[in-house]
Amino acid sequence: MTSKASEPRLIIPALEPFYETVKPLSWLIVRIAAGSILFVHGWLKVPRGPASFAGAYESLGFYPGAAWAWSSTIVELSAGICITLGLFTRFFAAAAAIEMAIITTLYLKNGFSWLGRGYEFTLMWGLICFAIALRGGGPYSVDRKLGVQL
Repeated sequence: MTSKASEPRLIIPALEPFYETVKPLSWLIVRIAAGSILFVHGWLKVPRGPASFAGAYESLGFYPGAAWAWSSTIVELSAGICITLGLFTRFFAAAAAIEMAIITTLYLKNGFSWLGRGYEFTLMWGLICFAIALRGGGPYSVDRKLGVQL
C-alpha cells in the first residue's frame, strides 16, 4: 500500500480534497464498465440462443461448440451482473479472466490488433478482470455490505 508521502505532489494542491473524496469511486467505475460490457456481450447471444453459435465456436477449435457457447454465455452474463454489483466479485472476475485468457490464446495467431481479429480486446478485458479478481469488490460493493468475500 502506498503512503501519502510516496504519492506525487499535486500541481494544484487545492484539488487534493476532491481527489480524496472521489478516490473510492474509481474502483466502482472500473467494475461497472467491465461488468456491464461482459453482461451485454453475453446478452447478445440470448435472442438467437447460445447453441446457434456452436459452429462459430467449433471453427475456432472449441468442441463441442454448443457446450462452449453455453458456458461462455453463462460466464459473461453471471460475471457481468456480479462484477457490476460487486457480489462474489473475486470468483466471477477470475472466471471472466480465465475465459478471456483462453480466447486471447486462440487469437494470438491473428496478431495484436482487434481490427484483424487479434487479441488486443480480449487481453485488455482479461487483465482488467484479473485486476478486479485481485482487488475484490472495493468499498462500494455488495461484498462489502455483506462483510464477506470469496
